[in-house]
Amino acid sequence: MGKGEELTTTKYLIHAQITANGIVEKPDVVGAVFGQTEGLLSNDLDLRELQRTGRIGRIQVNIHSNSGRAKGDIVIPSSLDRVETAILAASLETINRVGPCEAEIQTLKVEDVRAVKREQVVNRAKEIYKNMVESVGPASMKMIEEVREAMRIHEISEYGDDRLPAGPSIHTSDAIIVVEGRSDVLNLLKYGIKNTVAVEGVSVPQAIGELSKKRTTTAFVDGDRGGELILKELLQIGDVDYITRAPQGKEVEDLEKDEVLVALRDKVPTAQFLANHNILSESDDKNHQKKHDKHHSKKQNKKSNKEPEMEDDEISLMKDMLKEFEGTGSGAILDEALNMTKEVSIEDIYEEIKNIEGTADTVIFDGIISQRLVDVASKKGIKKLVAFRSNIVKKPHNLKIITIE
Repeated sequence: MGKGEELTTTKYLIHAQITANGIVEKPDVVGAVFGQTEGLLSNDLDLRELQRTGRIGRIQVNIHSNSGRAKGDIVIPSSLDRVETAILAASLETINRVGPCEAEIQTLKVEDVRAVKREQVVNRAKEIYKNMVESVGPASMKMIEEVREAMRIHEISEYGDDRLPAGPSIHTSDAIIVVEGRSDVLNLLKYGIKNTVAVEGVSVPQAIGELSKKRTTTAFVDGDRGGELILKELLQIGDVDYITRAPQGKEVEDLEKDEVLVALRDKVPTAQFLANHNILSESDDKNHQKKHDKHHSKKQNKKSNKEPEMEDDEISLMKDMLKEFEGTGSGAILDEALNMTKEVSIEDIYEEIKNIEGTADTVIFDGIISQRLVDVASKKGIKKLVAFRSNIVKKPHNLKIITIE
C-alpha cells in the first residue's frame, strides 16, 4: 500500500512507547509486534492479515540507544473501527521481549485523525475569516451596503387584487405596518423591515381595511397634511392599533435608519394618538372607537403571547439582523437606534459585555443565550439579547430575550 493510500484511509493513529533492556533495532521492534501478537487475538485482528488487506498501515518506529538501553516511539495507522483499534492498541502492551532483550511497550494514546483535521480546518477558517473582515475597508463596506440595498429592492412583493406594493413578510406576519406608497416600502425594506404594505393613494383600498382587522396594525405616515388625510381615511375603513409619523415635514421614504427605528419605537396606541391630535371629527372618533372595540378581542388573542413592550415589527427586524450573523461565530453590540458600536466574537462575548462602558441597548450574536450572559447583561443595563437559542433558568424583568427557536 502506498503512502498516499495510507493517508486517505487512516482513521486513527496508535501511539506507543517502547523501552528495552539492551540495544535493539527497528526491524526487531516490528518483528516483535507481529510475532508476539500472533494468535493472541482472533483471525479478524491478525496483524499480518490486517496489513495485507490495508486495514492497518506501515508500522513506524523511531528508536535510539543510550547507555546500553533502547527507547523509542511506535506509531501504527489504523482504518479499523474504534473498538477494534482500541483492542489492537491494548494488545501491544502484552509484548515483553524485543529481539534478545526484555522490553516493555506502553500505549500512550489513540489519535482520531479526522478530529485533528476538523480542528485544523476550523482554525484555518477562523484565520481566513479574520483576514476577510480586516480587509474590508470603508469603500468595500459601502459597496456591500449598495448590493444589500439592491437585493432588498428585489424582495418587494404585492398584496391583494390591487397588487399593492408590500414587503415579503406581509402574508405571514402577525403584525403589519401600513405606509403611503411604494417608495416607503422600499425604504423600510432597505433597513430590513419586511412586514409593510402601501395604500398607494389617498383612497385606502378595502383590502387593507380588511387586513387591518385581522392583524396587529401600525399606521406609519408622512409628517405632513397628506399623512393626516391618509390616516383619517385608514381609520374610517380599517382597525388600526398603533400610529406613528415621520418627523414634522419629512416623508417616510426619505428617513434614515435611526429615524425609522425611533418612529417605530415611539408609536402610540390609536386611542392615545387621537386624544392628542385633532385628526377625526367627534362623530368619526366615536365610530372608530366602536369598530375598534368590535375587533379588539379577536386580535387580542394574537397579541397576548407577545412581549407587551415590544411589537412584532421590531422583533422581526431583530431576527433579520441576527440571520446576517448566522454561521459567522460573531455578533455585535448595538446602541438604542440599533447602530453597531462594536463587532465581537462568540468566544469573547461574556468579557465584552462585562467590560461595556457607556450606553449599549442590544447584544446580537450567532450562538446560545446562557444564564451567565443574561446575568452580566442585566447588570450592565442591556435591554435586549438576541441569538438563535436560549438556555436560561431565570430572566430579569429589565431584559428582553429574542430567539429564532
